[in-house]
Amino acid sequence: MRHGFKGRQFGRNSSHRRAMFRNLVTSLLEHGRIETTEAKAKEMRGIADRMITLGKKGDLAAKRRAFAYIQSRDVVAKLFDKIAPMSANRPGGYTRVIKTRVRLGDSAPMAILELVDREGAAPAPATKPAKKKAAATAPVAAPAPVAEAPKAEAAPAAVEEAPATEAAAETTEEAKPEEEGK
Repeated sequence: MRHGFKGRQFGRNSSHRRAMFRNLVTSLLEHGRIETTEAKAKEMRGIADRMITLGKKGDLAAKRRAFAYIQSRDVVAKLFDKIAPMSANRPGGYTRVIKTRVRLGDSAPMAILELVDREGAAPAPATKPAKKKAAATAPVAAPAPVAEAPKAEAAPAAVEEAPATEAAAETTEEAKPEEEGK
């Protein structure tokens, strides 16, 4: 059983695995998207999100922690100056994994790991889709010709209401004598 063992090993020792993740995170932040195996992409998501969170903090301690992990000064500068401000209003989930193909050599499932808010990507819509649906359904429900058919039946409904009001008047008249008797 694998109780207490967190993360995948990838057939590497710990120093090789750490170096691989440092290389991949540096490449991701430099280019905005990379293609790797699906398992590596899933493991890297958390590390990349932590680096972007450090960039959002923006203080000296966060910058030093980022320098300790990321291998390029230019990439750290890009993280703090460009990537973090683009993700400022996002509470988390700065990366996405898109499954793409199966590698021909060893049939490994491949995936693209990319930043959600990256340069050159289409901007996210400013309004939420739910608001668009509400606005789109409002004009459809508004046509008056559909409402004209029930108007013809409205006159008998008024006649039916009259006995109901008479019955209500009778109940109030019946209630009054009982009150007088008390």
